[in-house]
Amino acid sequence: MCHRIEPLRLSDLYEALKALRTSGRARVPRQDPGEVVPDAYPGKKIALFVPTPQGSLEPTELTWGFDGSTNASSKLVFNTRIDTALSQARWGRGLWAEPIQSGRCLIPVRSFYESWTRMPPQRGAQVRFSYPGHQVFLLAGVWQNDRCSIVTTEPNASVAPMHSRMPLVLAPGESSIWLGPEFASLADRSRIVLDATQDA
Repeated sequence: MCHRIEPLRLSDLYEALKALRTSGRARVPRQDPGEVVPDAYPGKKIALFVPTPQGSLEPTELTWGFDGSTNASSKLVFNTRIDTALSQARWGRGLWAEPIQSGRCLIPVRSFYESWTRMPPQRGAQVRFSYPGHQVFLLAGVWQNDRCSIVTTEPNASVAPMHSRMPLVLAPGESSIWLGPEFASLADRSRIVLDATQDA
């Protein structure tokens, strides 16, 4: 259950789109080692891309977590199980039925964290996951109104020793698939290899 990410600033997203328009590549400015961008947690605003009706991407900030008061719990619902969302979409009802159909988005991060829940050296200890060779990578998300949620799936070999779920990490070139009609094909993340670092 992803509840901590290393996000980008909204200004970084605008810079990435500017680079995409001029060079064809969405480059994000390198992070100044002296500048600290706070990690984000559920309930905080995070910068992300939402698709426009014209098919382009628009940077925005949304609150991480849906209001769970319509469910049995009144807590913030900040992760979306893709299997649950797909089932709700088929039935046409449920918290995720509409967002997974028409509210998919892209959440750029430098890393995400999971807590040890399987054979932990210390239960609850945090592990930082990054994508080798990528300063920034994308997580699949859903959004509605002023809220967003990170989509999760079965863990791959990188995450499975620590946790029973993982964010749906998008490989290069997969953002258009996530935003398109074949998005469900991305549920299997077994080919993604992530670096895991024990958080100090």
